[in-house]
This record gives sequence, C-alpha cells and structure tokens, in this order.
Amino acid sequence: MGKAYNVMAATCPSRTVLHRIGARWTVFVVNALDDGPRRFTELKAHIQGITPKVLTETLRSLEADGLISRHEYDENPPRVEYALTPLGRSLLIPLRAVRLWAEQHVPEIEAARARRP
Repeated sequence: MGKAYNVMAATCPSRTVLHRIGARWTVFVVNALDDGPRRFTELKAHIQGITPKVLTETLRSLEADGLISRHEYDENPPRVEYALTPLGRSLLIPLRAVRLWAEQHVPEIEAARARRP
C-alpha cells in the first residue's frame, strides 16, 4: 500500500487525482476505452453529448495523467488511436462498482428527485 493521504487537506496531492477522476466526462471516456483502442471519431460517436473540444481536453488530461496512451500511426491519411494504459485499466474496477451502484439505485434517486418541489 502507498503513502496515506488526507484528502480533506487543501494541499493533498490526491485531490488533483480525484478531481480528474470526478471530472464530468472522464468516466465515460475510460469506459468507452474498456473494449480496446478507439479513434477520436469513434469515441465522439460512442459518447453521446460530448463536444469535440471537451473530448480533446479530456483525452489530453487523461494522457497527461498516464491513464490513456495516444498512438499515432505513420499512415496516409493520418490515424491516431487512444487506449487505456495499465494504470487506466486499474481504474475500471472502481468505476464498474460505481456504475453498478448507480444502475441499482436509479429508481430511488428518481423517486427522491420527484419529491422535490
């Protein structure tokens, strides 16, 4: 096990990691790459509602954090694929648990929202 962090401390480095993982589109991009490498256009088509600008920003951030890799092929026309790194693959385990929890509790959450004035 690694160093213990206090996520409640303002200077805790784990906050930036949690911020990246909790970013709006991170979960969707990581899940979209679960089945293997994809091109930008494939990701854009697979993740409904994401704009090209936001997808680009998300991919760059995930690559900078070591969660995905970007592979440029020496072809004409150019081809670029994105894939999960081993670190990114390790994130799939907790993300699957969160997704399962969300799917199991959708009715309760929708009922709570319906009760709000």
